[in-house]
Amino acid sequence: MQAEKTGALIRTLREEAGLSQRDLAQALQVTAQAVSKWERGLGCPDPSLLPQLSRLLGTPVEGLLSGTLETQDGKGGSMKHLLFYLCPHCGNLITSSGPAQLSCCGRTLEPLPYRAPDAGHTLRREEVEDEWLLTSPHPMDKDHYLSFCALVTGDRALVVRRWPEWDFQVRLPRREHGFLYWYCTRHGLFRQVI
Repeated sequence: MQAEKTGALIRTLREEAGLSQRDLAQALQVTAQAVSKWERGLGCPDPSLLPQLSRLLGTPVEGLLSGTLETQDGKGGSMKHLLFYLCPHCGNLITSSGPAQLSCCGRTLEPLPYRAPDAGHTLRREEVEDEWLLTSPHPMDKDHYLSFCALVTGDRALVVRRWPEWDFQVRLPRREHGFLYWYCTRHGLFRQVI
């Protein structure tokens, strides 16, 4: 932890949050002089204070330790850049329209890499009225199944969860262009341009 960089970041984030040094000190149960000392780069917060300081300032602990915040490259916001994050412990599915620092069950999550479908991971698509009916012969066993399917266009995303021991059938609104994603619990995320 570099005291000067961390202190400057604490000051910036404290001011953005509309907190005085005294407000921050009271919330952390330290003196205002301690906060002033940190902000001037003459010392660092005790490591035991970092989780609470992180919550109060709305930044990850890693940002406080490095004294910098990661900024986006401008690709965020468009659904075309949707990223999928899956917790390996509880199966929680999280999406983000750009790179993000996400965690679940105490684990840092990385975005799922996608690939083109292979012969064992194809979806059949047929038109039914104004929808697509997606089906797959993929196994739907407890330890090997397709757990979700998503239709992503420039302005929206529709995610449908599936469960083991059910046939894989999904109805999605028919769209002109976009991406179709599906996730196999054993082989990962697949993407097809539609």
